[in-house]
Formats: sequence, C-alpha cells, structure tokens
Amino acid sequence: MKVIRELSEMIEEELDGAEEYARCALHYKEEFPDVARVLYDISMQEMNHVNMLHGEVVAVIEKHRKERGDPPAAMMAVYEYLHEKDIEKAAKIKLLQNQYKEM
Repeated sequence: MKVIRELSEMIEEELDGAEEYARCALHYKEEFPDVARVLYDISMQEMNHVNMLHGEVVAVIEKHRKERGDPPAAMMAVYEYLHEKDIEKAAKIKLLQNQYKEM
C-alpha cells in the first residue's frame, strides 16, 4: 500500500531530524545553552511527529483489516522490518535526549 510506504518514509525523515537536533543540542549545550534548548525541544517535537505518523500507519492497517481482511503478507513483512528499525533508532535518540537532560 502506497500510503504505508509514504508514511514510513516520513517517519524515517522525522527520526533522522530528531537525531540530528539531539546531537546538536548536546554539542552546543555548554557554549550556547539557549540554542541547545531550542534544538532539544525540536528533537522532542520530531519524536512527537514520529508517534503521530506511526498512529496513522496503524490506523490504515486496521482500516484495511476491517474492510478487506489482512493486508498482503509481503507488505506486512516490509512494514514490520521497517518498524523494528525505527524502534531501535528511536531508542538511540531517546538516549541522546536523556544525555542532554542529565548534563
């Protein structure tokens, strides 16, 4: 399903952004604390976007199940693979965000 692929790509982009902002927040925390705080906040917002987009993917899958039965197995296998990668990346980003809070 095209919509799941597109939403999954958007999730990847949001995760990449969240990671970049979190890394920059850590880098600038001591020298430019106000800049770092903004970057940290943006990283958190990006993760909120990830959660919102993931919710929409789940809703699309559930709608498909109600209207047409289970989605094709191949599509679900790809989604599950990407979802696992996203979970791992989100955990790494959370560690970066926690490092910022602990400094």
